[in-house]
This record gives sequence, structure tokens and C-alpha cells, in this order.
Amino acid sequence: MASWLFGLAIFLVHVLGFVSAVLALLSSRTSQGAVAWIISLVTIPYLAVPAYWIFGRPRFYGYVSARGERDTVLRRILARYRERLQPFLADARDPDVRAVEQLAMMPLTSGNRAELLIDGDATFASLFAGIDAAEEYLLIQFFIVRHDALGIKLKEHLQKAADRGVRVYFLFDEVGSRNLSEGYLRDLSEAGVEISAFRSSRGFKHRFQLNFRNHRKVLVVDGREGWLGGFNVGVEYLGEHPRHGPWRDTHLKLTGPSVLGLQEAFWEDWHWATGTVINLTWEPQVSCEECQNVVIVPSGPADRQETASLLVQHAIHSAKERLWVTSPYFVPDQGVQDALRLAAMRDVDVRIMIPEHPDHLLIYLSAFSFLPDMVRAGVKVYRYQPGFLHQKVMLIDDSTAAVGTVNLDNRSFRLNFEITAFIPDRRFAAEVRLMLEKDFANCRRISYDELQNRPLWRKLISRAAYLTSPIQ
Repeated sequence: MASWLFGLAIFLVHVLGFVSAVLALLSSRTSQGAVAWIISLVTIPYLAVPAYWIFGRPRFYGYVSARGERDTVLRRILARYRERLQPFLADARDPDVRAVEQLAMMPLTSGNRAELLIDGDATFASLFAGIDAAEEYLLIQFFIVRHDALGIKLKEHLQKAADRGVRVYFLFDEVGSRNLSEGYLRDLSEAGVEISAFRSSRGFKHRFQLNFRNHRKVLVVDGREGWLGGFNVGVEYLGEHPRHGPWRDTHLKLTGPSVLGLQEAFWEDWHWATGTVINLTWEPQVSCEECQNVVIVPSGPADRQETASLLVQHAIHSAKERLWVTSPYFVPDQGVQDALRLAAMRDVDVRIMIPEHPDHLLIYLSAFSFLPDMVRAGVKVYRYQPGFLHQKVMLIDDSTAAVGTVNLDNRSFRLNFEITAFIPDRRFAAEVRLMLEKDFANCRRISYDELQNRPLWRKLISRAAYLTSPIQ
């Protein structure tokens, strides 16, 4: 009897492996990924089946289905909000900007002001001032929130806002903020703050969706001011962690109609996490003298296409003179690697700025497997020296810049919910260029000889690490 049951269990595991292989064939986003999963699922289903259902699912199906369920309520509200944006729609004559609008499924709006916030002191002073000025509601979302000195300071500002009658909605990623204490959340809840984890594995059908993350960092105040960028909440982001040292990061403050794009992204996330529809203000507000055009680009595994990867590839292809990119995690897919090499070959000044000292060893090692080919093609790779580099910024020629949460790796391209502000404005691009020039002055450039002269064992380790890049 026992042997019969054992044989049946073996048979069922192989059947499940075959079914999973069929799903991998139909849904994997790359042919390499499909082949790898199919071989594994058919030959070693005992290990591969659980791995596939945790790491191999290409889309966040629960979020996709939630978008369909809410058509009768949220879509009507969004349709009215988009109608109110009509007077503020910018004329996107440039086909490069029109392509970004199509990717974002959001319009280019005029009447905005974008303010660069460089490093932690400036960023959190601005964030806390915005929270303190809130009159109606606050939407706040971070990937990582720590119960340390900075986290406590944030909690105090949110409690004071709730005490004066401001509606506060606080969203965090349950994996990124896994160490956030129950006491911290209880204090906020008792003050009247509405709190939710993003809950990527919510519900029985989606319980294995553990590899998706909400990596967005967003604050919206009353629908009139918004913030996004690289900063999470923890003292290391102020440069107060001995391991990382000084922390180099960039955030962005927005005012104007583009803030409603940030609000819409948060609104969708909150609806997925809680199943509720919150009442917000959707009236565009303009208060700038020298206004800029902005497109907000949300991206994530619920999109019909790989929005983040396509946005980066589009920026590379559209660059004519320079493309400067900063990213703490640099393991781009083959399409982005090829585009970077081709841009350098057509004499575009392609510069990639990455940290000298990593905080994720596998990602650091993975880059060495493809950097020699990139450097040989003319891509200039720089390592930031003073401390840890965490900013996610792109500069395209002297006309366009982007600031957001997207890293140049598979996780940001396919597994994370991210958000970017794409700003086709020469004055803003000049500010970004000046900022990056100062950063490059604190970098060392990697040479081809340095990469080639590594010992064989390091090359083998780098190549092995690169094989794990789809789930890093």
C-alpha cells in the first residue's frame, strides 16, 4: 500500500511538472527562460515545480485581474480625472515623447515644477515639510521602512498629521519592510493612520507570488504635491550606517498635474492591497512660474508589456549625443546590453555609474560577466568612490532626464512595481547634468585591462552569478 501511494505521488509530481512546463512555454518572457524552466520542470520536477511557482511566474496575475474587477468603479472616476487634464495636456510633437506616453499609458502634462532633492538631509526635510503642510490627505508608500531613528521621526510626523484630521494612507512592501515591528504599526493605527502591506501573495490563488515586490517610493499631499525617487526610510539613507558610509541618492519633488499620475499609481496599489476605493481630489493644480512637461511612468509585472525595460531601451535608442545612467544594481537584460553597446558605437557618450562597494554580492559579481564586452564597445563604466550609490537617474542628451525607482536589472524590469518621472525639459536636464558631473568627479573609470586581467576563478564565479540574474 505504501509503495502504491509513493508511486502515485511520483506520478502526480511529474504530471504537475509537465503542466507547469506547458505554462512556462506559453508565458515565459524570454526563450532562454522558457527552455531553462521546461528542461528543469520535466527532468527534476521535485525541485523545479515549487521553484517555478515562486520565482517563474512572469506576470502578477492577481493585480491584472483586480484591474478588470474595478472597471465599474475606478475606471469611471479615472475617466473623469483624465477629462479634467485636457487643458494641461502638452503637445508631444516629439515622437520619442509620444512613445513614452504610450508606454506609460499616461499623458505628458504641462504646468509642472520638478525640484531635484540631492541626498538624505534635503530629501527628508522636504518630505517632512510636505507631510506637515497636508490639509486633507496623505498617500505614503515605501519599499523599506525601518523602526530606527528616521523611521520614528516619520511616524511622529504622520501621527501629528492624523491628529489634526488629515486622512493618512500608509502602504509598505511586506518583504522590503519585513523587520518593521508590530509596535510601530500599532502606534500609527492607534493615531488613525490607515495601514496596509502591499500583500503580493494575497488570497489563495496568489499565495505563491512571493517573488514580486512593490519597489515604489511615493508621497502625495492633497493631490497637489508629490515625491518619488530612490530613498527609503532608514538611517543608512542618511549616511549613518558604518557598512555603507556616505549614501548618494536622488529624489524628486513635483507640483502640478503630474502629481495626479503619482496619485493614480498609489490608488491602484491601495486598491489591490485592501480592496477599497479611497476618495481623493482629482483636480489638476498649477502653481509654477517656469513650468515643465512631465510624464509619470508606472511599471510592473501587471503590465501588458515590459514597460521599464522598454523605457530604458527607448532612452538609449533616442540618445544622439550622450546617455548617462546611474544605478546601484546593474545587470540589464541582453536587449539593454546590446542597445548600450550600439549607442557607444555610434559615438554617443554612454556612461554608466555604479557603486564601488556593493550591498548585494551576487549582483556585483554578475556585472563582471558582461562588462568586458560593453567596455570594449566604448561604454564608459564608472564606480562611485565616497560611499554607496543608490540613485536611479538617466540623462538623455541635453534635453531630457528621468528620475525614479528603476534599477537596471531584471527585478526592476520584470518583477517589481516601479515608478519614474520622465521630464523632457532642457532646464531640468541641465540641473541633472550638473549634478551628475559632480558625481563622475568622485568616480573611477573601469578599464578593459582591469576586467580582462581578473583571475580565472573570479571570471567563473561572475559567470555563475550571472546565471541567477532572472531572480536577483
